[in-house]
Formats: sequence, structure tokens, C-alpha cells
Amino acid sequence: MSTIAFIGAGNMASAIIGGLIENGFDRHKIWASAPHQAELDTLASTLGIHTTTDNSRALAAADVVILAVKPQVMESVLVPLQDSLQAKRPLLISVAAGINLHSLASWSGGDLAIVRCMPNTPALVQQGASGLLANDLVSASQKTLSSQILDAVGMSVWVQSEAELDAVTAVSGSGPAYFFLFMEAMVAAGSKLGLSPETATALTLKTALGAATMASQSDDSPAQLRKKVTSPNGTTEKAINRFIEQDLHNVVEQALQAANDRSVELCEELGAKSP
Repeated sequence: MSTIAFIGAGNMASAIIGGLIENGFDRHKIWASAPHQAELDTLASTLGIHTTTDNSRALAAADVVILAVKPQVMESVLVPLQDSLQAKRPLLISVAAGINLHSLASWSGGDLAIVRCMPNTPALVQQGASGLLANDLVSASQKTLSSQILDAVGMSVWVQSEAELDAVTAVSGSGPAYFFLFMEAMVAAGSKLGLSPETATALTLKTALGAATMASQSDDSPAQLRKKVTSPNGTTEKAINRFIEQDLHNVVEQALQAANDRSVELCEELGAKSP
């Protein structure tokens, strides 16, 4: 069983660590490092893992290093670790948005197996959806291990290019906020129709959960499921027709394109310059 070191101990790191332990991973083979001792003390007491404020100490025993720091500090974290990384040569998995494979390789000294991951916030409740992209040095067994780690907090899919990972960012990385916005609108509309905010919220949240559960367990596509519950000239059809009249599909397409474009921009702004 591999030893895993987390550089960064925030919410995403904590979620992945908790998921790994729940799935039977040995907590004594997990290290986490962070600059704030209080954050580490919480992890050590709740999850029983090794903690340290020294990044080099955390990765010294690691076969896998998960980079879970903010994108803006990734360079300042990796560059001082270059000698240790080159000596140890672990698998690097980055869960930082906006930092591409070229930048990760450049800041870590080059020639390392690197996986770039785009997770999303439902990973905090083990319902995450993650996109994974490997560089050419990642072996088949390392890809399997990467999948196992991210599947501990939901599910993961492999993509073949940075452009596809930008699309993953637009669809699932940012996606939870789209659904939260739709829920927000439904609660407001329900309240305007006379329901109490508490009742409108409870009905909206359970309906969203039920619809997602049905869609995930059904062999039918979302479009087919929608048609099955839309009776001719019924209440649902009236609502659906209004969405169509307002060109909902085009609005969603434009929104995801904007998210995709911003993902590309962030990689350019935050990343290392290409040779």
C-alpha cells in the first residue's frame, strides 16, 4: 500500500483523506503538511494521520504526493521542494485549479509522473465528480491508483488533453454552483407562490436530490426522463415550454463556454511560461 502525503490540509485534502480512510486505506500511511498547526491538530485528532508543518518531511516517506494548495501559491510551494521531489520521484497529483501540467513539471524540476485533477465541492460529502489528466510519465498502475484515490470521494473520469480538462472545469468543476443557482430560483419562486421559505427550500432540495438519484440510476438519458414526466398539456409541459421559449439551452451553453474560457485564462495567468 502506497504512502500518501498531502501538501495542504484544507477542505479538499480533508475530504479525500476521510474518503480514503472510510474505504479502508491505512491512516498510518497518510501524511499531511500545512503552515498552520491548529489546522493540522484538527486533522490528527479527527482522522489519526501523521501531520507536520514541514513539507519536506511529509514527502520524505511518500510514494504519492497530493498537491492541495491554492493555485496562487503552487509555485512557491513546489520550487523549494525540487531537490526532494527529484530524489524521491513520487507520483504528483494536483487538485489545484488553473495550474497545467507544464507548470507543475517546470516547478517540480521536470521528468516526474504528474496527474492533474479537477475535482468539485461535492467531494466534501463523497459525491464528487473529478476529471483526471496524466502526463506521459504516468504508468498504468499509477493511473489506477489515482482513480482509486479520487473515487474515494465520488467518481472520476480520464481525459486526454488540457482542453478537455477546461471543459470538465466548466461542466462539473463549476457545475454545483449552477444547480445551487437553480435551487435558489425555485425557492424564491415557490415562496412567491405562497409557500413558506422553509417549505419551498425543503421541497426544492428533496426534488433536486430525487431527480439526480433517478438520473444516475436510470438507463434513460436526462432528455428521455424529462419527456417521461412531461404529460401533454399538463403542468410540467407548461413550465418546460416557458424554459424553451427563454432559450434555456443557449443560456447554459453560453455559461459553460464562459467558464471554459476563464479556465484557459487562469492557466495562462497562473502558470509557468512555455519554453
